Amino acid sequence: MSTSLKDLPKVNVDLKSELEGFKTGNMKKAETQEKNVLPTAEDVKQERQHSELIQGVESFKTDRLKRTNTQEKIVLPNAQDVATEKTQKALLQGVEAFDTGKLKHTETQEKNPLPDKDVVKQEKVHQNLLEGVEHFDKATMKPTQTQEKNPLPDPEAIEQEKEKQNLIAGIENFDTKKLKHTETQEKNPLPTKEAIDEEKKA
Repeated sequence: MSTSLKDLPKVNVDLKSELEGFKTGNMKKAETQEKNVLPTAEDVKQERQHSELIQGVESFKTDRLKRTNTQEKIVLPNAQDVATEKTQKALLQGVEAFDTGKLKHTETQEKNPLPDKDVVKQEKVHQNLLEGVEHFDKATMKPTQTQEKNPLPDPEAIEQEKEKQNLIAGIENFDTKKLKHTETQEKNPLPTKEAIDEEKKA
């Protein structure tokens, strides 16, 4: 089937005039660079290893494999494990079967007690003390000289100390064998009749 000229798509007049008047000399010259990046030695090495691995898998002979028998072991639990399992099951059943209707209703009260006046006062005193120490002006201090005194006791004090030491030594070195034997008599006199009558009248 042939297409007539009138059936072909028509080009816009403005576009047609621009195409006809286009000068190739106005185009900028560009150089085409063909790149053919060769693989590195590392790429070649990895490719070779991959190929050798595939060949090894494909050419592997299964008749070299040794036959093995799989042994299944079932370890039974001991008495302690069984008792522990029973305890856990009983605990779970108790939790699952617990009747929440037996719980008593409680109301949670949130308390945030504020400090009383005494605590606030003590805190203020503490803060004022710290501020006074931190901001203390050393320039207001007066220079002082420390005098060391080591007064010796007077003769009277020395004499009293000697008497005290002699008294203590006499008590510590006292011979109890020189004491005479004495008997203690306990007396509990009964009140007279007159005293009893006066006590009753009172």
